[in-house]
Amino acid sequence: MLKFSPLFFLLLLAFSCKKDNEVSNNNNIQIAFLSDVHLQDIYGEFSDTDYKGVLNPKTNKYTLARTMQSQLQSTRLFNENYFAFLAALDDVVKKNVKYVVLPGDFSDDGQAINIRGLKHILNKYTKNHGIQFIITTGNHDPVRPFYQDAGKRDFLGEHGKKQPIFSTSEIYTKRDSSALPVVITKDIAKLGYKEILTELKDFGFYPKSSDVYWETPFTNYLYKDYTFENALKISSLSKRNYIVSATNNTIPDVSYLVEPADDLWFLAIDANVYVPIHNISETSKNPKDYSNASVGYNHVLTHKKHLFKWLQSVTERAEKLGKTLIVFSHYPTIDFNDDASTEIKELFGKDKMQMHRLPDESVADFFIKAGIKVHFGGHMHINDTGYRSTNLGSLINIQIPSLAAYVPAYKLLTIKDKNVYEIETIVIDSVPNFTSLFPLYEAEFEHLKSEAENTIWNKNILNTTTYKDFTEFHLKELVRLRFLIKDWPLEFRELLINSSGKKLLQFGFKDDVSYNNFKREMTAKNIDIESYEKWNGLDMIHDFYKIKNADELAFTDIDKNRLEAYKIVCNQLKNSDNPQLKLWAQLFLKMCQGEPSNHFQINLDSNTIKRLKTLY
Repeated sequence: MLKFSPLFFLLLLAFSCKKDNEVSNNNNIQIAFLSDVHLQDIYGEFSDTDYKGVLNPKTNKYTLARTMQSQLQSTRLFNENYFAFLAALDDVVKKNVKYVVLPGDFSDDGQAINIRGLKHILNKYTKNHGIQFIITTGNHDPVRPFYQDAGKRDFLGEHGKKQPIFSTSEIYTKRDSSALPVVITKDIAKLGYKEILTELKDFGFYPKSSDVYWETPFTNYLYKDYTFENALKISSLSKRNYIVSATNNTIPDVSYLVEPADDLWFLAIDANVYVPIHNISETSKNPKDYSNASVGYNHVLTHKKHLFKWLQSVTERAEKLGKTLIVFSHYPTIDFNDDASTEIKELFGKDKMQMHRLPDESVADFFIKAGIKVHFGGHMHINDTGYRSTNLGSLINIQIPSLAAYVPAYKLLTIKDKNVYEIETIVIDSVPNFTSLFPLYEAEFEHLKSEAENTIWNKNILNTTTYKDFTEFHLKELVRLRFLIKDWPLEFRELLINSSGKKLLQFGFKDDVSYNNFKREMTAKNIDIESYEKWNGLDMIHDFYKIKNADELAFTDIDKNRLEAYKIVCNQLKNSDNPQLKLWAQLFLKMCQGEPSNHFQINLDSNTIKRLKTLY
C-alpha cells in the first residue's frame, strides 16, 4: 500500500483550493446592474431644521414624499422607487450576488439628504451581505459640476397641500397660493462632484486597500508597479480634471478602473459633460455657467477627447493581462429605439421624445475603435439591446431599465466564461410597503378636487396591488398628462384617438374593392376584422409606449391577439397615402422587432446575440 506524508495532503489541499478559486474567479461570476434608482430618502432627516415631513397616518412615520401629481408628470417616480430599490437589493441578496453596479442617477438630484440616504443603504448591504457596490455618476448626480442652491416646490405637506423646500429663501418665490410656508435647509441643495465623492468615496470612486488594482485616466503608473499608497496619493479630485474646450476652465472627470478581485476589471466611465453656456475666459465654479449633462456621448466626443486613448489602453491591457473587462456608464452608446429614431424625428420632430439624447453613429464607432465590445448603460429608463458592427469590430449596448419607471427591472450578468455573457432582466413586481404612502395621496387628491384642478390625476392608480402594475399606471398617466400634450402633433393625435382599429386599417386601402378582398383573406385565416372596432388609436398609443419603454418585456402586458392586430394594421398602413400614418406604421413595427432584451447570451468570439427565453 502506498503511503503519503502529511505534507503531500497539505499540498494537494492547497492545489484543490487554488483550482476552486480559479473557477470562481473566472466563471459564473454574477453582477447586478441597477440603473436610474433616483433615490429620494423619504425617511431622511434634515441636519439644519426641525422639519420632518408630513405624518403618514398609516405608518405613523414622518415622510418626505413628493406629490402624486408631480410624479405622474415625470418620466420617473419620486417616492415608491425607494421601496423598489430595497426590494431589488433584497432580490440580489437572495441570488447571492456580490457585485452591484449603479450606472448613474443613483439620487434624485444629488441633494445631501439623498446622498446620505444612499450611503446608509449601501453601507448596510455591504456590512450585512458582503455586497461590493461599484458606481458612476449620471446627469442627476451631480446636476452641475459644482454645488448650487436649489429646491423643490412639490413636496407633499399637511392636508395634501404642496410643501416647498429650498436651500435658501433667496431663490424661492411663491407660485401656488395654497402652498404651505417654505422650509429652508441646505440639505436640499444640489451637490457638485466634490461633495458627492466625499460621501460616496468607498464605492469605487477612490482606491481601497482591498483592491487588487485601481487607476484613472490621469494616473501614470504601470500595473506591475501598483501600490495602494501610490494610487491614494494621486486619487484626489484636484488631480482628476480636464480642460474644457476653448476655455481655461477645468472640470472633474471621475472615470476609473478597478480590479476588486483577481482578473475582474470594472471600467466606470464618467460620461457627464457640462458644456460652458457662455464664453468663459476665467476659471468659473459658478454652476450657472454650465449646461446640464443629459446629452451624453455626443458631447464626450467633442469635449472629453482624452478618454479615447485611456479606454483603448484599458482594453488592450485587459486582453494582454487576461482580465475580464466590464464596461459601464450612465449614457447609451447606440440608438435605443430599435433603429426607429429616423421615423420618430420625422413624425414628431427632432426635439421630441428625448431625441436630443440619441447617440450619433460616431459614438458606436468610437467605442469599437477603442476595443470595447459590450457596454452597460442607463439614462433612458428603458429596456433595450443595441448592436453595431464595422470592419474593426462590433459593439453591444445593453440598456438597463429604471426601478423608478415601467418596466421596473435590473439586469443580471452571469459571466459563463471570458467570452460568453448571459444577461437576464429581473422584473421587480413584488415590492413590500409600496402602497404605504397611499393615504397621503388620498389627502392630496381631495385637496386638488377642492381647488378644481383641471389636470388632476386618476385616483384609480391607488387600486393597484403590485409595483409593476403601479409603474404601468404611471406610464399611462404620463402619456395623458404630458406626452400627448408635449410630443404629439395635434392633428395626427386627434386622427389616431378618434379612429377605431377598423378605421385605421381602412386608411391603408386605395378603394373598397381591395379592402373587401383583404377582409375575405383575413376571414379565411379566422381573423375577425370587425373585432377591431373594440379598440382605437389611443389604446394603440398606450401600448406603443409600453413597447418603447419595456421592449419585449411589454408583450406580456399586451393581449396577444391585440398585438397581432396592431401589426396587421401597421403592415397595411405602410401603403397609406397619409405620410404620418405611414411613418407611424413603420415606427411601430420597428419597435416590435429589436434585438433580444429579456434573457439572452452574448458570444464575444462570434459577435452574436442569442435569445435564451421567449416571453410571448
